[in-house]
Amino acid sequence: MKTETMQLIRYPRLDTVLMVEKFIKENSGEFKKRKLWENLPKKMMYQTYCTAFDYLIDSGKIAVDRQGKIAWIYNPKLFRKYIIRKDLGR
Repeated sequence: MKTETMQLIRYPRLDTVLMVEKFIKENSGEFKKRKLWENLPKKMMYQTYCTAFDYLIDSGKIAVDRQGKIAWIYNPKLFRKYIIRKDLGR
C-alpha cells in the first residue's frame, strides 16, 4: 500500500532518509522490503520507513526486482551525462 493513500502520522527526517539510502546502497539486491526494514542500523516505525521507501522509489533511486529484492539504481554520473543532451526531453 502506498503512503499516499494512508494518512501520514510520521514523516521521515532527512537523516532517516539518508540512513535508508546508505543502507540500500551498501546492501543492494540482498533484502526484500520488510527484511530491509528489520535490518536497518537504527529502528524506526514501519510507516515512517514506508514513506522514505516510497520517496526513493518515486525519485528513481531504487527499484524492486521480480523477486521483491531492493536494488540501488541511481547513477548521478550517467544522469549528468544525459541531462545536458538537448535531443533528450525533460
